[in-house]
Amino acid sequence: MEFSSFSAAATAVLVGTFILAFIMGAVANKTNFCTMGAVSDWVNMGDTGRMRSWLLAIAVAMLGVSTLEFFGVLSAEGSFPPYRMDNLNWLGHVLGGFLFGIGMTYGSGCGNKTLVRVGGGNIKSVMVMVLIGIVAYFLLSTQSVFGTGETLNQLLFGWMDATAITLSGGQDLGSIVAGDADGTARLVLGLVIGVLLLALIFKAADFRKSFDNILGGLVIGLVVIGAWWLTSNVQVADEMGDTYTPTAYLADWDFLGEPGEERPADQLRFWNNQSFTFIAPMGQSAAYVKEGFDSRFLYFGVMALAGVILGSFFWSLVSRSFRIEWFSSLRDFWNHFAGGILMGVGGILAMGCTVGQAITGVSTLAIGGFLTFIFIVFGAALTMKIQYYKMVYEDEASFGKALITSLVDMKLLPSKMRSLEAI
Repeated sequence: MEFSSFSAAATAVLVGTFILAFIMGAVANKTNFCTMGAVSDWVNMGDTGRMRSWLLAIAVAMLGVSTLEFFGVLSAEGSFPPYRMDNLNWLGHVLGGFLFGIGMTYGSGCGNKTLVRVGGGNIKSVMVMVLIGIVAYFLLSTQSVFGTGETLNQLLFGWMDATAITLSGGQDLGSIVAGDADGTARLVLGLVIGVLLLALIFKAADFRKSFDNILGGLVIGLVVIGAWWLTSNVQVADEMGDTYTPTAYLADWDFLGEPGEERPADQLRFWNNQSFTFIAPMGQSAAYVKEGFDSRFLYFGVMALAGVILGSFFWSLVSRSFRIEWFSSLRDFWNHFAGGILMGVGGILAMGCTVGQAITGVSTLAIGGFLTFIFIVFGAALTMKIQYYKMVYEDEASFGKALITSLVDMKLLPSKMRSLEAI
């Protein structure tokens, strides 16, 4: 799609993003698509329906991106965030995913579910969303902290850089396996992994009968593909007929110094090709509000948030499920407060969330996406088990006993170390 001005191209991206996000929000509300709920159902009840729905979204996105990228229909190269970069900050993905998993358990849902709950009238989720936005804003800020010359992110987590692995190519499976032949390798690996996932997902008869679970996974996966396609295909043409990506065009535009249109150089990447993620965009939305709703700070991520919230709100009105929900106790307040902080920190460290990494990131076959997905599930599952043991045994179960017993249940410690009877 070629446009004669940046404003027209930007409008197309923003409107298209809103429509896709609106669909995502409405369908996620309708089908109760929830990654935290998926882990909870699996850990507490042995029900894998929603987990399979999440895996279906991953499989659909992976199959779509691998195939369409091979044929040049879309591109995940040079994306925001840079999923395939050669610097693999594995500790950031591990620790960030783990913290995010704990946070979404305390906050009653991941980033996407938080927005869906906001659209449904949940005031608790409004607080969680605001907290994530504030944390993400300050961690993403490129301003020096206390005159140190370092950003807050560098000051707190710069030590992780020493553990990062620099690869000769990208960190996606295709580049690791095949090097220069990564395009074909991505297609083959994407198809193989995607088909195996589909076989695993639809092996369960109960899932095959669940319309909502299938609909949720299918639509979320397709919407992720749709965003990749949209942001990969918008071009801006100059007076000479040359075409540019929005990011490249803006870089030249800033160089020419057109009045009123200069944008901070570090924010040009926000116009790169991308798909849905929700933690960094909450930080972008905080910046948008801080800047007085200046259109220069209106990005894909801001429209994604608005679309999901309004899509969920629309469905809650249609289904008459909209209701205001407040904190049930002071403890409930502090749980959600902690959840928002942990999701903000974890989501920035891992460069994404249950959608941003586990679906969008994995669709690019990036190692970081797989690592984040695994440790989000681990963090959430471990937290839920500890909470359950603490609830059942009350004073008898110290945190240490509940933790050890939970790790035994998860086969990560020998059974002889069990401190509490299995429940």
